[in-house]
Amino acid sequence: MNKLFSIGFWSAVARFILRNRPLILIIIAAITVFMGLQWKHMRFTYSEANLLPDDHEVNLAYDEFLDTFGEEGNLIVMGVKDSTFFTPKVFNAWKSLGDDLQKNNAVDALLSVGNLMTLEKRTDATSFAMVPFIKDSVLTSENLKIYKNRLLYRLPFYDGLVYSPDKKTVRTAIYLNEDIVNTIARKEFVDQVLIPRVKQFEKDTGINVYVSGMPYIRTLNSQNIVDEIGLFIAAALFVTSLIFFFFFRSFRATLISMLTVLIGVAWAFGILGLLKYEITVLTALIPPLIIVIGIPNCIFLINKYQQEIKLHGNQAKSLQRVIAKVGNATLMTNLTTASGFATFILTDSKLLKEFGIVASINIIAIFLLSLFIIPIIYSYMSVPKNKHLKHLNKRWINGFVDWMEKMVRRKRITIYIASIILLCGSIIGIYNIKISGSLIDDMPQKKEFYKDIKFFEQEFEGIMPLEIFIDTKRSKGVMKLATLRRIERLQDYIKEIPEFSKPLSVNELVKYSKQAYYNNNPDYYQLPNSQERTFLLSYAKSSADNTNLLSSYVDSTGQYARVTTFMKDTETERFDRIEEDLLAEINKIFPKERYSVSLTGKAFAFQKGTKYLVNNLILSLSLAIFLISIFMAWMFRSMRMILVSLIPNLLPLLVTAGLMGFLGVPIKPSTILVFSIAFGISVDDTIHFLAKYRQELIANNWRIKKSVYAALRETGVSMFYTSIVLFFGFSTFMISSFGGTVALGGLVSVTLVFAMLANLLLLPSLLLSLEKSIANKDTFKKPSLQIIHGEDGEDEESSVEE
Repeated sequence: MNKLFSIGFWSAVARFILRNRPLILIIIAAITVFMGLQWKHMRFTYSEANLLPDDHEVNLAYDEFLDTFGEEGNLIVMGVKDSTFFTPKVFNAWKSLGDDLQKNNAVDALLSVGNLMTLEKRTDATSFAMVPFIKDSVLTSENLKIYKNRLLYRLPFYDGLVYSPDKKTVRTAIYLNEDIVNTIARKEFVDQVLIPRVKQFEKDTGINVYVSGMPYIRTLNSQNIVDEIGLFIAAALFVTSLIFFFFFRSFRATLISMLTVLIGVAWAFGILGLLKYEITVLTALIPPLIIVIGIPNCIFLINKYQQEIKLHGNQAKSLQRVIAKVGNATLMTNLTTASGFATFILTDSKLLKEFGIVASINIIAIFLLSLFIIPIIYSYMSVPKNKHLKHLNKRWINGFVDWMEKMVRRKRITIYIASIILLCGSIIGIYNIKISGSLIDDMPQKKEFYKDIKFFEQEFEGIMPLEIFIDTKRSKGVMKLATLRRIERLQDYIKEIPEFSKPLSVNELVKYSKQAYYNNNPDYYQLPNSQERTFLLSYAKSSADNTNLLSSYVDSTGQYARVTTFMKDTETERFDRIEEDLLAEINKIFPKERYSVSLTGKAFAFQKGTKYLVNNLILSLSLAIFLISIFMAWMFRSMRMILVSLIPNLLPLLVTAGLMGFLGVPIKPSTILVFSIAFGISVDDTIHFLAKYRQELIANNWRIKKSVYAALRETGVSMFYTSIVLFFGFSTFMISSFGGTVALGGLVSVTLVFAMLANLLLLPSLLLSLEKSIANKDTFKKPSLQIIHGEDGEDEESSVEE
């Protein structure tokens, strides 16, 4: 009954498609135009992806910090390391550069040696005055030398701000308007103002300028993502069309397939715009993914059409059989692939959820496009000629098929031993896998801005902001001398951590106030003692009211303070130890009953987010395995077959995880997708093989060995062809400049090759070895859903080669 329903349903689908060809083409064209109109709603990400749920405690702490002190990632830094900096020509050019940038509305404040202000004690009031550091209108080599010595040796307040700890690099700090930091206006400032002006300075002076800071890094990194979308699409189209033409030797078939997947790509962009999702480093992979996954659909459909033409020459009958037979099989395989992506929807990570939604929708969409477009276009064309059908008689593939059959017949023990060795080696490798929560780990390492990041890491001991948020639980509690001393103890501890830069806090201003009170003698750059506290803090407070110096590090109520340090790119395991020790020290310094202290900042949230994604990886992969297991049990009505079918699909995942450990590829937001993607795609081979195996069992009156070998020969070629397409398709990701994308492409490609071999060698070997317990009539009951059916009561495989 089920079989008759399946046959009847797909025959009806075939009749509907072929009888309504103009209407279907008009609908597809209309949807494509509609999707094209949605492109204007596409948004490119202007900040790092938030890997944590909005209600996660780390996010809540970060939001509280932002509410108190505003955006912390608004700093751009420009650095120069050159012995000629303190000469009139270079110094004036640098000052002019800073002055020009400061005039732009995007800049809130700019701190540079050219516009530096210093504290001086006023004689007419109990406060300090801010006076220009550079007082001479005409700069000469002599007075610049004096200014240089004064800056580097008498103004410790600017150590780590304006000059590097080794006193060889000078930098300018640009604080962007918080309202534009995460908008396109930031990109416009960087692209149209900052970069051209910096290049002009370099041209005028011949001195290289290093530029970094989160807004700058985000802008250039986002632009790389945008640039690579087109590169990926072009590469995926070129590689898959080349392989397709190699298989079919037909320009017509190749062009039809390319048209189909290009419409799929247009829909993918349209869905991103329709849902108003940002294009991130993950969603940018969806268009080329659609090409890579869509081409195998085209291979199955076009190849079956040509097989039917070769068999009887009747075009109408051929097209109907293509839709009814291959459409059924490809629906099942596309559903399992979509299921692998759809499991990300169930995670709490917004980044993964959006990726899962768009990817799963587009996989089903490319299936429907293939099913509609290819038969309809061929129906308007002449019947393929004999030269277009020569590829069906390839002989070179027979050697591969013969080798597989020989291995399964005679060397099953060898297959098992090899599998066990791979399993053991993989387990060893898995123990070596590391987690990377670095913000810059996935950035293109050959790009100039990445080299600039490393420059500032070396010269200023860090670039990624880490914030320590202190709540004194009482108004004006920050400016108490006891609190200031506790902050100083914390800063002294942070200075001993090599991965952190010199910390900045309200203490720097208080110490600078004392130095200014004592006529700017650098020996007095220290916190006031109990006797000095009252008058020095009143001086500092009066100065803060006039100069707004305190607002960056103390809130308006005086209850909250921040300590800012900058991190080097640090391995997750090392950061975990630093965090543990730092929190322990904080608990010693700040009693919990009197203070509430938390670590926060974008870099800290990203570290925590990566760990959260690892837990979601386990969840999503478990869900994918569970859903596909239920799906296969429903199809084959055999719980025992689940175990046999999962082994050849789980082993490649373990091998890949082991390779990641041995090759030093860490778990991070990009590589975390490998397992669910690969599992969702590789299980398609298992479905094809088991479906054909069941057919052969029925046709051969439950003779197991004959059925296994027949299924192996029939499905082996189709698995080989599609695996080749998928391997080279995913390999195109390896041209990326993003390390994570390169790793994703390489790992998925390797996993799919192992999955193909496991399904062609290990799966049939298991069926033969366990034939008595799993391969009988009771085990293989009639499936709930007929996957592949023949005509006249005879099962037939819709594979690539007869």
